Amino acid sequence: MDKSARIFVAGHRGMAGSALLRNLASRGYGNVVTRNRADLDLTDQAGVEQFFREEAIDVVILAAAKVGGILANDTYPADFLYLNLIIQANVIHSAFRAGVQRLLFLGSSCIYPREAGQPIKEEYLLDGPLERTNEPYAIAKIAGIKLCEAFNRQFGTRYISLMPTNLYGPNDNYDLKTSHVLPALLRKAHEAKVNGASNLAVWGTGRARREFLHVDDMADAAVFMLERGIEGGWYNVGCGTDVTIEELARAAMHAVGFDGGIEFDISKPDGTPQKLLDVSKLAELGWCAKIGLQEGLAATYEDFLLCHETQVLERA
Repeated sequence: MDKSARIFVAGHRGMAGSALLRNLASRGYGNVVTRNRADLDLTDQAGVEQFFREEAIDVVILAAAKVGGILANDTYPADFLYLNLIIQANVIHSAFRAGVQRLLFLGSSCIYPREAGQPIKEEYLLDGPLERTNEPYAIAKIAGIKLCEAFNRQFGTRYISLMPTNLYGPNDNYDLKTSHVLPALLRKAHEAKVNGASNLAVWGTGRARREFLHVDDMADAAVFMLERGIEGGWYNVGCGTDVTIEELARAAMHAVGFDGGIEFDISKPDGTPQKLLDVSKLAELGWCAKIGLQEGLAATYEDFLLCHETQVLERA
C-alpha cells in the first residue's frame, strides 16, 4: 500500500478508528482522511456519495458503527440493526461508485452462531441460530460481510472483512448503560475501590468465557492485511485464548487495586456461553497478537482515569 494513498478511516473518533489512526501514523501514512459526524453523516446517502465524489479516496477502512454491550443491544435492537445497515450500505456502495477498489470492513465475532464449535472457524458463519441479545447487531455485520463479497464477485473489487473478538483499550466507552463487559468491570472496580465497597457486582454467573484483544493489536492486524494486498473473504482477529468472566473480573480488580470480593447477579444474562475465535488463517499469513491481557488492562485503566478526571473537571 502506497504511503501516499488517500486512506479514509470511517469512524475515526471511536476506539477502533482512533487505534487505526495511531497505527497508520506509526507506519508513515501521511494522507489519512477523516470526517467528524457534524461534517459527514454516514447515514445520509447523498452526503456520503458527495464525499466520495469529491475526495478521490484510494482505500477505505470502515470502522464506523453503532456499538454497545448486552444491555444496549437488548434495549435498542432497531437502532443497532438499522443504523449499522445504512452506514455500511452507504459507505460500501458510494466507495464502489467512486472507483475505490480497496476496502476493509470491520465486523464482529458476534456474527457466529450462539452454539458454534470452539474455537470458532470462519466457515461456521450462518451455521446456526445467533445469540438473541445481540442478534440485530450481528445480522447487520453479516450483511456487511456479504455486501463486500457481492461487490467482489460482481465487480471484481478487493474488499475484505475482519472479525475482531471483544476489543478494549484507549478511548473505550465506560458508560455502564452502553459499555461492553471489560470497560464496565474496570469502572465498577474503580468505583468499588473509591467507595470502600466490599464486593464487585458482576452480571451473570461468571462462567461465560470471552476472548479479549487490545484495540492496538486489531489496528495492527488491519493495516497488516492491507499492506499485504489480501483480497476478499473474512478473517478472524483475536489472541487465541479466552478467560471466564470471573477471571476477567479478578484481572480488572488487580489492575485497579481493589481487593474485595465478587457478587454475581444471576438474574442477569450470561450471553453466549463461549466465544473463542480460531485465528489460524491470520496466523498463517504471519500475524499474531502482541499485547497480553494484564498489560492491556493496566494501560486501559490509566486511560479510564484520564477520561474520568476530564469528566469531573468538565462538570465542575
